[in-house]
Parts: sequence; structure tokens; C-alpha cells
Amino acid sequence: MKNLIILLALSLSVGSAYSQKLKEADVPAAVKESFKKNYPTGKAEKWEKEGDVYEAEYEMGKDEGSVTFDASGNVQETEKEIKVSELPKGVSDYVNKNMPGKKIKEASKITTAAGVVQYEAEVGEVDYIFDADGKFLKKEEDKEKDDDDKKKKD
Repeated sequence: MKNLIILLALSLSVGSAYSQKLKEADVPAAVKESFKKNYPTGKAEKWEKEGDVYEAEYEMGKDEGSVTFDASGNVQETEKEIKVSELPKGVSDYVNKNMPGKKIKEASKITTAAGVVQYEAEVGEVDYIFDADGKFLKKEEDKEKDDDDKKKKD
């Protein structure tokens, strides 16, 4: 019985780490209004919720990106796709040194509500996060993407 309770608790905590896809109708009005105000010509392609944070993936002209909001509609973070050549030099230096032969597939500029800028470089199926000067901070593996890929193979 004790093992069952531990297993259940672990399952719930792991499950909550994933984001939940939402229909636009399920997004709070304050969040949708904030999106329209900040991206008047943008189109939200997909909505997700992780914890108390709402994320909209959008297209606006040729720009693609995402923006996260709290439930009141306050912007928490923006992520805009950029050209790989727009990354700080330290990013490509890090990839060349630590992942010889690998290429950066996609790049993004991330800006927090406080104005802190970071960069994301996707290499393989892993996102590497760097500070504004191109210094490596951390890597993030997309568990959902891995799970989706496994489902496609089965």
C-alpha cells in the first residue's frame, strides 16, 4: 500500500510538469486581451498551460515566437525566433567546442518581464540556453517532444 501511494504521488508530480494544450475558449479573457494588445496583428496558433502560466505560440507576419502570461494577463516572458547568425558568438563557439560536427537547427531570443535577455539554440532535440553574452547556462530536453516522437514510432 505504501508503495502504491508513493507511485501515485510520483505520477502526479511528473504529470504536472507537462504543459496542457488548451482551446482558445479555455484561456482566461485577461490573457487573450493582453495577447491582442501586445500582438495586434499576431495570430495565436496554439495555447498551452503549465502550472499557472499560459503560453501562446504565434505568427505575426514573418515573425514566429511565443509569449507567456500569468492568469491576470501580465507578460512573463517572450521568445522570438531569430536567425542562427544573430546569436552571440559565444553560442557558436560553445557548440563547435562541445558538439563537434553538430549544427544549430533553430535559434530564439528570450526576454523576461524584467528585461533579462537569454538565447536558445536547438541542437538535435535539445535546447541550450545562454546568457546575453553567449555564456552557457543550461540545457533543456523537451520531454513532451520525446514522448510524441515515441508515439509516432509505435
